[in-house]
Amino acid sequence: MAKSDGRDYFKRTSLFWIISVTLAMGYFTITVFVPEKVPFEQLGPFGSFCRHLVDNHADIMYKGWWAAWAVHAFEAFVALKVCSNKGINNTTTRCLWFFQTFLFGFASLGLLLKYNPERPKHH
Repeated sequence: MAKSDGRDYFKRTSLFWIISVTLAMGYFTITVFVPEKVPFEQLGPFGSFCRHLVDNHADIMYKGWWAAWAVHAFEAFVALKVCSNKGINNTTTRCLWFFQTFLFGFASLGLLLKYNPERPKHH
């Protein structure tokens, strides 16, 4: 096995977070932009709550949607800075961290923050 100097360290976020964040952001997007497609009545109390938000607070939900993506974008740029600080200089690897963090937020950034390039790995 080839030794890595840490320049190309990348760890994919867990499938749990990939599915959870994708479904949550997908549901949020559909609720904000095409609420007529959401079967609120089939979602029980959660559907009633979401229907209330759509009917009474659509402007706040729209702004919240943009805020959620703005936070993900901010986290993605933080990931680039953390990559630099931890010596991850490979351009492809940095792009992987950027896009994964943009899509999945702290579920990705947390993995990068936990990475300690000084600690030797035991195989």
